[in-house]
Amino acid sequence: MTKSIPLLEKIGKEGRVWDDLCEQYGVDNPDPPWRVFLESTCEVLNEGSCVLPSLERRDEEDELVDELYKHIPHPERQVLALAHSMILRGIITEEDLEKHLKTVTERLNAA
Repeated sequence: MTKSIPLLEKIGKEGRVWDDLCEQYGVDNPDPPWRVFLESTCEVLNEGSCVLPSLERRDEEDELVDELYKHIPHPERQVLALAHSMILRGIITEEDLEKHLKTVTERLNAA
């Protein structure tokens, strides 16, 4: 079994999904604005010179979704699985991710 990461577990339980935000703010676009960044990050990670070989990353993402993030809708679960994989591999730390999330939250709340 894959080890859960407390920050990502908390986000999975308490986070909001794009469908809810669309309804709250009256947005008609079914794709979240950050989806292109998610897909771009995955494409970059698929390149041969990256830390995560393509098939290994995809297999790991599928395993993480099945074990930990199945209850979360797509693409949110893909974001959590990707972050999980990057934390496990030491590309980013849980603490750094939490700092970045706080910065983004502060910017959004300041607007």
